[in-house]
Amino acid sequence: MALRINSAEFIVGAVGTADRPSDSQPEVAFAGRSNVGKSSLINRLVRRKALARTSSTPGKTQQLNYYHINGSFYLVDLPGYGYVHGGVNLRQRLGKMTEAYLTTREGLRAVVQLVDARHGPTELDQVMIDWLRASAKPFLLVFTKSDKLSKGKLEKQVELLESEGTLTGLLYTTFSAVTDSGREEIWDWIAEQVQ
Repeated sequence: MALRINSAEFIVGAVGTADRPSDSQPEVAFAGRSNVGKSSLINRLVRRKALARTSSTPGKTQQLNYYHINGSFYLVDLPGYGYVHGGVNLRQRLGKMTEAYLTTREGLRAVVQLVDARHGPTELDQVMIDWLRASAKPFLLVFTKSDKLSKGKLEKQVELLESEGTLTGLLYTTFSAVTDSGREEIWDWIAEQVQ
């Protein structure tokens, strides 16, 4: 059964360590390339249209956006990697901010790693997946935008990734912000991580 959401509120867009909440509650981070659907997924999870701001311009999230759920844990929307509107310097700064968060944040319990179902993991996605494997941090791979593929094409895409060994030993699910498919599985996994 999916987690019951009694409250969900935006707390802070943190650009430095000092900006982050200091209450030691568990955090689950959402990572993925720019425009993969991190904000859309967070909105669908909490059933709010605009809690997390979405944009068709890649790289709009330029801080760590903290959303407090049920007063007991945080969902953290990380800046997307890859293309960022603002050039190479901004991309490097955001990369450093994200890396520092992932490697040093004590409250970080787990990571939801998003990948566009239409393309499968890009080179940058694969770097992130390899890093997460090595870090031994629990993570769930979520293939977003699954509604953009027919059921047959989606199954073929997943079968191909399995046969290539990309998904070996990984927990993964598919998700659609249009149909909500995958929402309950993602919440079940998050609930386990933050308990």
